Amino acid sequence: MTSSATTTFDEIINQPLAIQGGPKAVPQDEPDLFKWPIVTDEDEQAVLDVLRNGNMSAGNISREFEAEWASYNGVKHALSYPNGTMALTAAMYSAGLRRGDEMICQSITFWASALQAFSIGATIVYADIDPQTLCIDPKDIERHITPRTKAILVVHYCGYPADMDAITKIAEKYNLKIIEDVSHAHGAMYKGRMVGSFGDVAGMSMMSGKSFAIGEAGMLVTNNREIYEQAISFSHYERSDSDIKNPKIRQAVGVGRSLPLGGVKGRLNQTCAAMGRIQLKYYPKRIEQIENAMTRFWDLLEGTPGIRPHRPPKDSGLTKGGWYNALGHYLPEELENLPHKKFVDAVAAEGVGSAIHGTNFPMHDHPVLNQTDIYGDGKPTRIAFSDRDLRQTAESLPISAGILERAFQVPWFKHDRPESIERYAAAIRKVAIQADKLR
Repeated sequence: MTSSATTTFDEIINQPLAIQGGPKAVPQDEPDLFKWPIVTDEDEQAVLDVLRNGNMSAGNISREFEAEWASYNGVKHALSYPNGTMALTAAMYSAGLRRGDEMICQSITFWASALQAFSIGATIVYADIDPQTLCIDPKDIERHITPRTKAILVVHYCGYPADMDAITKIAEKYNLKIIEDVSHAHGAMYKGRMVGSFGDVAGMSMMSGKSFAIGEAGMLVTNNREIYEQAISFSHYERSDSDIKNPKIRQAVGVGRSLPLGGVKGRLNQTCAAMGRIQLKYYPKRIEQIENAMTRFWDLLEGTPGIRPHRPPKDSGLTKGGWYNALGHYLPEELENLPHKKFVDAVAAEGVGSAIHGTNFPMHDHPVLNQTDIYGDGKPTRIAFSDRDLRQTAESLPISAGILERAFQVPWFKHDRPESIERYAAAIRKVAIQADKLR
């Protein structure tokens, strides 16, 4: 193993714990090691050109960005949006979800993977997650399927590709649409193909915290021309005359004086589109750096008790793209049941500021899902258009209910700097092998 300027990996892990007065494994911050996105003069000039030309609300640059994004993802069509929430709303509508329909989604995810189904009258049934991938567990999907189920929404959670082989078989068996949420997984691969290209349609966020970050933006991608045109009809009404060929959809929107069927505007600000074009030029190389750095980090921690990497097995054909929200699994049973909080507090004290609970909270038992009457229907919105009670208790999805105590954030490196990465890895191993001192 390489050594840092003053202390080797093995020396660091045997020093007293910082939380008990010992030296920090990471004595000083390296902000640029984590700064993202990487913004250069080229990005700034592209945005300035849009501002100075006054065409922020035009469509020419957005169309160029869409074409380039479709090519990068290996799909036929891409359509840009102001944010990922809007892109996924359009994906749900264009996949055929309507009032009273049900959509299955994993419980551990950000609310905007699925909650906007309410805005088109559909509702959500949450399934449990696989404890290793943290994506939807295919083995828990079928028990939630009813005659009202129209789609499975698949989240590639924290960059880990979901089991698309198993999910596709289930969707084909029950004639369900697959909607992919790629907000965490730009550039991630599943057995040689980009995630987002497997389902009927995919949506994704490109806000400033994501691995592909261009300010505030979203994108819908699909290989299905009709779905693409339905998405245009939902909120890109200004494209109806030129881009919609289907006679039924043209008639519905009123070509010549088109109105959006969703009653909303989905156009992306072209400052973000301009930045997106520049970011995409360098994205493959930049995520290669991230992949190398995160692989180095987890390889250093191999065999450490109480933790496991949240990454696909080597040679599986799966990659994590930009490794959004990098996580580790916490196994307290290997550390004599040391509480999660004591572990992450001790890691944070070593100078690892990202050591916190790593996942989103479960959605399936949230009051907005089970109690709130959003639109004044006289009953919870989740069941307003349903013929059965869809509400779920915490215990109904046990893996989701307990995952907050079994995952933690790890450093999300943007550059592959061996000596720096070694110190961060040493911080976590130091706490794990000295966990007995924290009880």
